[in-house]
Amino acid sequence: MNILIADSGSTKCEWCLLHGKKSSVVETQGMSPYFLNKKQIEQIIEKELVPCLKKNVPDEIYYYGTGCASAVNRKMIHGAIKKIFPKAKVQVDHDLMGAARAVCGNKKGVVCNLGTGSFACYFDGKKIVKSRPGLGYVLGDEGSGAYLGRKVLQYYLYGTFDEELRYRFDASYVTNRAEILENVYKKPMPNRYLASFAIFLAQNRGHYMIENIIEDGLNDFFFHHVCKFSESWKLPIHFIGSIAYGFKDVIQQLCGSYEFELGQVLRKPIDGLVDYHRK
Repeated sequence: MNILIADSGSTKCEWCLLHGKKSSVVETQGMSPYFLNKKQIEQIIEKELVPCLKKNVPDEIYYYGTGCASAVNRKMIHGAIKKIFPKAKVQVDHDLMGAARAVCGNKKGVVCNLGTGSFACYFDGKKIVKSRPGLGYVLGDEGSGAYLGRKVLQYYLYGTFDEELRYRFDASYVTNRAEILENVYKKPMPNRYLASFAIFLAQNRGHYMIENIIEDGLNDFFFHHVCKFSESWKLPIHFIGSIAYGFKDVIQQLCGSYEFELGQVLRKPIDGLVDYHRK
């Protein structure tokens, strides 16, 4: 039996095909139902995924994705997948459930995702009992790549960066105010664009302004989300996502400050999901 597992964010989607004892991973662009319609999702699967599977047609597909907390969005994603793989058994769930199963398995825990966007939830080992979904890059997504990247651009455009950081920014990104504003307000996928500037923080660790942006941004996530669960002081707090993984030291410090127990910190949930579905 061939089992296909997908973990999709706004920026990218990772697919892992389990065939016997072997596994293979394919990466496609993300498939957020907030930015793409059914036809566009079908095209991504058809052009970017199917050729990589070769003759290994999946019998079961487990898809975990951003925006899939909505029944309408789940139905759209389900329909797109079934159009390409009509004979497969397809299960679509939201990325919170995927993250929870990846780090908790069947145990209780508080689960946080810090990638392009952000969210947090309390998982009782079977289902998500409470959740703090992100409000998107405009209203929320505290601690996410888009949130931190937006801070970088604010510091740059407002002239807050000192001369050293401004020089480093100009050396890393050949851009200007007009181009930045056009990408944020007129071009598609502004959340991805904003998140792309979070790498500037990772590349310039040690500077006090950089450390302030990282700590303040992640603390906003703790304050607005993690602290809203009474379970946070009783159970491990698990983190998933490139931002959480890249700034694990700050996450650990904040957990200590809030007297939380830090659980797993995974860069990608797909590894945990593979273990979960293999069992």
